[in-house]
Amino acid sequence: MKALITGGAGYIGSTVASACTDAGIDVVLLDDLSTGRSVFGEGRELYEGDIADVALLDRIVDEHPDIDLVIHCAARIVVPESVADPLGYYDVNVGRTITLIRHLADRGITRVLFSSSAAVYRGDSGGGVDETGEIAPGSPYANTKWLVEQILRDAAAAGEIRAIALRYFNPIGADPQLRTGLQNPAPSHALGKIMTAHDAGIPFTITGTDWDTRDGSGLRDYVHVWDLARAHVAAVQRFDDIATTDAPYVAMNVGTGEGVTVRELVDAFDRVTGEHLEVVEGPRRPGDQAGAFALVGRAEQALGWKAERTIDEGVRDALAWAEKLKKLG
Repeated sequence: MKALITGGAGYIGSTVASACTDAGIDVVLLDDLSTGRSVFGEGRELYEGDIADVALLDRIVDEHPDIDLVIHCAARIVVPESVADPLGYYDVNVGRTITLIRHLADRGITRVLFSSSAAVYRGDSGGGVDETGEIAPGSPYANTKWLVEQILRDAAAAGEIRAIALRYFNPIGADPQLRTGLQNPAPSHALGKIMTAHDAGIPFTITGTDWDTRDGSGLRDYVHVWDLARAHVAAVQRFDDIATTDAPYVAMNVGTGEGVTVRELVDAFDRVTGEHLEVVEGPRRPGDQAGAFALVGRAEQALGWKAERTIDEGVRDALAWAEKLKKLG
């Protein structure tokens, strides 16, 4: 079996590539390297270019006629950037995805495994959400993920493709073997900000402490990126059993099934480092939500998968990768 991974030199795509290779699935990577790292493609077939470059897509398929499916991870993903540049986000995440999927389908590659996001949900309950949860994308970025899901669903209903959309919750950590990890040395998610505050020797600010959660701080479902990658492997291996002729499009949550509050994330950081990070409280930021965690029964049943790694392991691997990233430069 062989998979084409778009965004294959990025954080998620490169980790998925490693998990696929470890499982005996051959991979071909496509990345424009706008945020990906070419070093993540070393030892693999890496094509540099745009996902909508049909000449490049033809070259890839001509040179790898045995590609069985595409794992579509390529996307712009920064929420504030999407608010400032919505047209750019719709162009890259939606418009170019249409070109990619249509052209690959024309070349006979009709299986699509799509990197979607829990950002498509309303996500303000502080509780669990399953795949029937209310859809209410809160940013242009989130809306691009929902639009692509609808496009895939409709194309699948028309018989043009079959597709599985994995709705990621909040990936943290790195490949446990430290082959790959986050490219950004100062990521904008909560753990990244905790690490940045620690390195700078300044307090970490919890923004919003009056949410309807068990300790008042926001709550997220932090899934280890290696567990996320394992879910992709299971989806590749079981693709034809999941996305069938009768049900050619399936969406499923990928998370731990448990919520972790910001205060609990700080506690995990303290446990892993053996230090105490000073915390201060701040007001809610515009657009903040209480958060939600994944109800993952569908993924557990369909994929025979469940998250195995703990929040402490996610923190540990994120810290280990950050140290390696400093050496990589």
